Amino acid sequence: QVQLVESGGGLVQAGGSLRLSCAASGRTFSNYAVGWFRQAPGKEREFIGVIRWNNGFTVDTDSVSVKGRFTLSRDVAKNTVSLQMNRLGPEDTAVYYCASAPAGINLPRREYQFDYWGQGTQVTVSS
Repeated sequence: QVQLVESGGGLVQAGGSLRLSCAASGRTFSNYAVGWFRQAPGKEREFIGVIRWNNGFTVDTDSVSVKGRFTLSRDVAKNTVSLQMNRLGPEDTAVYYCASAPAGINLPRREYQFDYWGQGTQVTVSS
């Protein structure tokens, strides 16, 4: 059974940074893509970005609210994927999820394309 576990969430002041991590138990991320999503209260889950584990290639959201502030990376030695979030604002308050999917020619971006999900980690940004 594959399990994904997010960590690093918490409370941060506006303008601050947080680094979320996603770790997998039960397998490595080899040949998989790992994506990050977030869901704010009362809103739909939103795609943030996805990384191809084997070569570190990333695809980020086109959302202007996130682009340029959030960065995905991977740590091969630790078998983790990180989401570095900078210049956070109250609008970034949400539950953040990581998810994995087999890495095909095109990286997945839709929720239904991901087969395993973490439980989510809360990020709260105070103004």
